Amino acid sequence: MNQILTTLEPHAIWKHFQTLCNIPRPSYHEAALRDHLIAWAHDLGLTTYVDPVGNLVIRKAASKGMEKAETVVLQGHLDMVAQKDAGVDHDFETDPIITRVIDGWVHATGTTLGADNGIGVAAALAVLESTDLQHGPIEALFTIEEETSLRGALQLEEGILKGKILLNLDSEDRGDVYIGCAGGMDINVDKHYEVLPAEQGAQAFTVTITGLRGGHSGLDIHKGRANANVLLVRFLNGLKLSYPVGLSAFSGGTLRNAISRDASATFNYDPKDKAAIEQCIEQFKQDTQAEYGSIEANLEVLVSDASVDTQLSAEQHTALINALSCAPHGVNRMSTELEGVTETSCNLGVINLKNNPEGGKSFDACLLVRSLVNSAVDHLSNTAKSAFSLIDANVVLENGYPGWRPDPNAGLLKHFLTVHKEVTGQEANVKVIHAGLECGIIGAKYPGMEMVSFGPNIRGAHSPTERMEIDSVGDFWRLLVALLASTPKA
Repeated sequence: MNQILTTLEPHAIWKHFQTLCNIPRPSYHEAALRDHLIAWAHDLGLTTYVDPVGNLVIRKAASKGMEKAETVVLQGHLDMVAQKDAGVDHDFETDPIITRVIDGWVHATGTTLGADNGIGVAAALAVLESTDLQHGPIEALFTIEEETSLRGALQLEEGILKGKILLNLDSEDRGDVYIGCAGGMDINVDKHYEVLPAEQGAQAFTVTITGLRGGHSGLDIHKGRANANVLLVRFLNGLKLSYPVGLSAFSGGTLRNAISRDASATFNYDPKDKAAIEQCIEQFKQDTQAEYGSIEANLEVLVSDASVDTQLSAEQHTALINALSCAPHGVNRMSTELEGVTETSCNLGVINLKNNPEGGKSFDACLLVRSLVNSAVDHLSNTAKSAFSLIDANVVLENGYPGWRPDPNAGLLKHFLTVHKEVTGQEANVKVIHAGLECGIIGAKYPGMEMVSFGPNIRGAHSPTERMEIDSVGDFWRLLVALLASTPKA
């Protein structure tokens, strides 16, 4: 089980990543891993603390001669995104992640790898376990539920950290150092529908959009990739203008922070319109494949016969598709201050319309707004809320979190750039990320703490194509070791 990882170097970090692959840890199910780490830390004589929300802190004293160095917080999150390819038999709550090595990269097998943020946690564990590294006092902070709501950081107990330097180990590009990140807001929508019985003699189709690349709703939102939810709503919006169909079911996406790769909808239609609707589906397939070209080379639009008992009324169907068509998605604005950086975006991550056990149908949707500007988060969130208020849906804006304001003159950044050049021979790229790193939230709770974020090369995070470059992990480890050895005095 993941034994191939024990052959990789540096062994100190890969052995711990193997442990993280072996212990299931999807969001909301971090307890088994946390308990394992507590027992492991106690065996090493380290002290631990779990705050009320479930974040874990492990403390280690300074190495000999480094007692006067500033305390450094090594920070990562315990949970991982649970995504798998269609047809893959994998239970993220019980099954280990099965790894393989292909051309210098570590992959999973049909699932997410969990390098985000398993490799950061593994690096911190390697530091805690070391007996030969030079470092000042260490506080390793492992948060929970970063991938779903940032709840661990948002509810982090104040006053438990003493360090003035925080190294966030949750970035995905060797050679880059992040000094700022976007804030965000979750938009959760729900509505109950009383429905009609399927029309006498009506037939039904299920249309499925699949094969999309998906990806991270922040890091990949500007790359022009298709969102299966958006494409399927687009198809249904065009179809309702020409043919009287009755929507019965919709299922698309699994996470608010992942670009949807698959979506399916089932609808009734008048048998006399069957050939025409089939032609509409074929034309839509051709149009979308031509529109997205090589960006979505595996895009498929599939159709199959179906049967349903109930459907939305024509008025309900029209209003719902109109609201979904108006909901924001994609890049809203690029930064005018930081070239090539997305300032504001929204991801239409999840849509569901399904039978309610108590009768009728339940509709829900999850969106995620991100921005470097807090006022823009509020504006785009309210835009989405307005769209769904048109169908009298219940819309909740929650889990809002602040961005991390970049400070290009920070002392820690200058120190990082010097050490990076010494270790790698290359200048580091200073960047701001369009994603919700926990730094902004932690920084708001601990004013004056200086922070940087860095990591090895990880590609395809939040999707089953996730992979991690082996050589870059070595560079990541050597850089971390050098930073700790040169920590300034308190």
